[in-house]
Amino acid sequence: EVQLVESGGGLVQPGGSLRLSCVASGFTFSRSAMTWVRQAPGKGLEWVSTLYSVISTPSYSDSVKGRFTISKDNAKITVYLQMNSLKPEDTAVYYCNANFPYGDPRSRDYWGQGTQVTVSS
Repeated sequence: EVQLVESGGGLVQPGGSLRLSCVASGFTFSRSAMTWVRQAPGKGLEWVSTLYSVISTPSYSDSVKGRFTISKDNAKITVYLQMNSLKPEDTAVYYCNANFPYGDPRSRDYWGQGTQVTVSS
């Protein structure tokens, strides 16, 4: 069974930092594309960042580029999202997504339950 479990959300002041974690199980982590997506109150899903299984350079949305960093630890089967210089507009539920096996026509998307990030003074 595929599972993605996010953690690390919370309340932080503007300019602060948080690190989100997503622990994966039930699929071959090294063959997946791992993505962070967020949903602000009353809005749709917004893509944040993706780390591909083959391409080493991650991609970021313009709204977080230069502030957020995605990384993964294959030994811990965990993907991280380091968020610095947080702004109130970063307030959202953050979801971890895995696309596995990446690049295969049979690939599927899997989702975690989400973790709340609130940026407020």
